[in-house]
Formats: sequence, structure tokens, C-alpha cells
Amino acid sequence: IIGGVTAFLAATMALNNMNIKKVLAYSTISQLGYMILALGAGGYLVALGLETGSTTLALAGAAGFTAGCFHMMNHAFFKALLFMCSGSVIHAVGTEDMREMGGLGKHMKITSITMLLGSLSIAGFPLFSGFWSKDLVLEIALEAGHDGTVWFTVLWLLAVITAFMTAFYMFRMWFMTFMGEEGHATQHCHGESPKTMTMPLVILSLSLIHI
Repeated sequence: IIGGVTAFLAATMALNNMNIKKVLAYSTISQLGYMILALGAGGYLVALGLETGSTTLALAGAAGFTAGCFHMMNHAFFKALLFMCSGSVIHAVGTEDMREMGGLGKHMKITSITMLLGSLSIAGFPLFSGFWSKDLVLEIALEAGHDGTVWFTVLWLLAVITAFMTAFYMFRMWFMTFMGEEGHATQHCHGESPKTMTMPLVILSLSLIHI
């Protein structure tokens, strides 16, 4: 319950924040909630399996632990990428306020593309790493509700809503930063960051594609 509610509430805090790093920070809290939801649902299924002598439930519970750890591993990669991309943006424009950005895509193509790939992954877009781990977390939460426990069905629904909110605030951040009219900070942008900053972004973004 703590994991599912945390994932949902933190996502609501990222929906209208104008600070590029704070959006990612609230996103991190939300994804940690996802991990705890998977562990909690897995633990419940293991306990239920031991109580009823069901090997199937116990194995499903073990898959819950796998889902939580898998999402943690994926999160380490795509959130590292996203924070480094935000650092590249801040380095170029000198502000964290997205209202002063906009139109950066034409000035920072590498940062723009790699941050888009990171956003697709955390949003759970198919063929990206986040899709597989998020799907497994949702599957375990749904499985835990099959014995008639209404709480897990509610938590599964919260997790699904959170997934849509994640996609919304990540692409809101990306579009406010890289698309649209140029803001005050963009007009003073000194261009793409040096290769020492952009090459790690490229490497991390390629690691997110899981076919």
C-alpha cells in the first residue's frame, strides 16, 4: 500500500512542476514506489503460497521480487540518463526553470534525442527497458488481487494511472524544454554540450533499447 500510494502521489507532484530537476526528482520517488509495490505484492503472494501450500503462488511471489529488482536496475540506467541530460541542458542555458526554455531541440540535438529516449523508457514505451519491468510490476500487483483482496486491485489501478501520469509529465518536460518557441534562456544558449558530456548520454540511451 505504501509503495502504490507513494508512486501515485509523487507522480501528481511532478505533473505541474516547472523545475526540470524537480520533475525528475519526484519521478524518482514515484518509481521507487513502483519497486516497493512489486516487493510488497511479491511478499504477499509468497506468504499466501506458504500458507496454502501453493507452489504457483510462491513462484509468483518470487517473480514480484524479480520485478522490483528489475525495475530498480532499469531505473538506474534511464534515470541516470535523464539527470545527465538535464545537467547538459542546465549547463547550456544556466537555469532549471523550464518556462525560460523551449526550442532547445535545434541547438542541442544530441541532448534532445537522448532525453527523448530516456523519456520513452521511463514512460514504458514498447521495446524500451522500462516497458518490460513496468509490465512485470503491474502483472504481479494484478496477480496479488486474484484471491479477492480488493486492496491489490485498487493498487494495480493506481499503478496503471501512475504509468499514464508518468508519460504525461515526462513528455510535458521534454516538449517544454526542446520544442515550441524559444524562451529567454534559450536565446542565450551556447549550443550543444561538449563530447565529454554528450557521449555518456549516447551510450546510456542505447542501453535502454531491449528488443
